[in-house]
Amino acid sequence: MKIHILGICGTFMGGLARILVQSGHTVSGSDYQFYPPMSDQLEDLDLRLISGYAADQLPQADLYIIGNNLSRGNESVEKILDKNFPYQSGPRMLGSILQDRKVVAISGTHGKTTTTSLIVHLFKEAGIDVGFLIGGVCNNLEHSAHLGSDDIFVIEADEYDSAFFDKRSKFIHYNPSTLIVNNIEFDHADIFSNLTEIQKQFHHILKIMPKTGVVFGFGDDQNVSEVLDMGLWCDKQILQQNDKDFGYILDPFTIFKNGKEYAGNNNLLPLDGSHNKKNMIMAVQVAASEGLSINKCLNNLQSFQGVKRRLEHVGNFGGKTIYDDFAHHPTAVRGSIEAIVTKFPEQKLLAIVEAGSNTMTSGHHNESLNDIAADFDVCWLDTSKSPMINSMPKINESFFGSHADLEAEMKDKFKDYDIFLIMTNRDSQKIIQPLIRLCADD
Repeated sequence: MKIHILGICGTFMGGLARILVQSGHTVSGSDYQFYPPMSDQLEDLDLRLISGYAADQLPQADLYIIGNNLSRGNESVEKILDKNFPYQSGPRMLGSILQDRKVVAISGTHGKTTTTSLIVHLFKEAGIDVGFLIGGVCNNLEHSAHLGSDDIFVIEADEYDSAFFDKRSKFIHYNPSTLIVNNIEFDHADIFSNLTEIQKQFHHILKIMPKTGVVFGFGDDQNVSEVLDMGLWCDKQILQQNDKDFGYILDPFTIFKNGKEYAGNNNLLPLDGSHNKKNMIMAVQVAASEGLSINKCLNNLQSFQGVKRRLEHVGNFGGKTIYDDFAHHPTAVRGSIEAIVTKFPEQKLLAIVEAGSNTMTSGHHNESLNDIAADFDVCWLDTSKSPMINSMPKINESFFGSHADLEAEMKDKFKDYDIFLIMTNRDSQKIIQPLIRLCADD
C-alpha cells in the first residue's frame, strides 16, 4: 500500500513511518520542517519527503495519515476531504498493525519515554527482539521505532488526542494487554479542561482491557487509584512502598516480589533522581512479569545510557556543567531539580525553566510554580509573555520574556553558579548554546 504521512517529522509519526516501511508499505511524508532527531532517523528509510502542505504537492496515495498537529485550513487536509481520499489517524493506523501483537503500553503524565526505553532495553539485553515505538531518542537504540519479530510490542502510550477528527486519546487505539499507568496529573490544558477529563480517558482504556490483561501502577498515586476505582475488569499489580510481596524501596534501591528481596547497586544506577528510580523499578517489575529474571534485569540496568533530553548531561564548559531536560510540568521540574541537588550537594545550581506548555502558561499550576521559585534558584523564560507566569510575585523577580533578555542576565549571573539545568519542551539549544559561549569566553 502507498501511504502518505502528513506531519511525518513528529516523533510519533516518524516512528510510525519506520514501522510501516518494515511492514512492507511504500511511505512518503510531508512536513513544514525536517529537523533532528527525527530527520536523522528518517534519512535511511529513503522516503520521498515533501516540504510544506501545498495542495498541488500532495502525492497520490492509497491512504493518508494525518498528524494531530494538522487541522482544517491546511491545504493538503482540505484536498483530502474535498476529494474524499481515504484517511485516518496515526494511532488508529498503528493499532491496526498491532492487533495480533501482545502490546505493553506505558502511560501516565510523567516518565513515559524513560520507562518505555528502559523496558525495551531490558528485553533487548535479554536477547528478545521486541517491537517498540518510543516518543524520544534512547541512546541505547539505533532508532526510536522497530517492528520487531517477537510477539511483544512495547509502546509509549500518550493521552493526547489522536487527530482533529478523532479526539480520543492515542492510547485507546493500541488495545494493550499490559498497561502501565505511572502517574496521573493535570496536563494538556489545550485539550483537557480539568483532571477529571483526563481520568475519564484512562477509564476508557481500562474499559477495553481484556480480562487476561494487567494494569501496573504505584499505590501512592491517588489520581491513579481513583481511576481504578471507576471500574476494572482485569488484574492489577500495584506497587507499594515497603511491601514485601510486590513493592519497593527507593533508597537503598530495592525491589520486592513474592516475599523475595532484590537489591540494586545505588552506585551503578544509570539515572538520577527519585522519579527515575520509580521508572526503573516499574520497568524491572514489568519485564519480570514477562518472564525475565529480576536479578538479570537489575544487572542490565547498568548498561542503560539514558534518553536524550531527559536529565541529559550536555557537558562541562569552562568549569561549568550543563544539563538538558524536557520537563514542562511543575512535578517534573521539581523532580529534576531535586535530582541534581541530591547528586551535587556541594555545588550551586541555577535552573532555567521555559514555560513552553499550554498548561504551564494557563495559570493552573501557579501555586506549584511559586513554591519551586521559593525553594530553588530559578530563571523563568516565557516568550509568550503569559500574564499568568509574569504576575506571580516569586517568579516576577527572575522572569524573562525573550531569549535575548535571558542571555543578557546570564552574562552577570552565570559566574555565581556551578551547574545549569535547562528545562523546556521547546528548542533547548536556544538557551544552551549562549550559555556554552559564555562559559567559553569566561
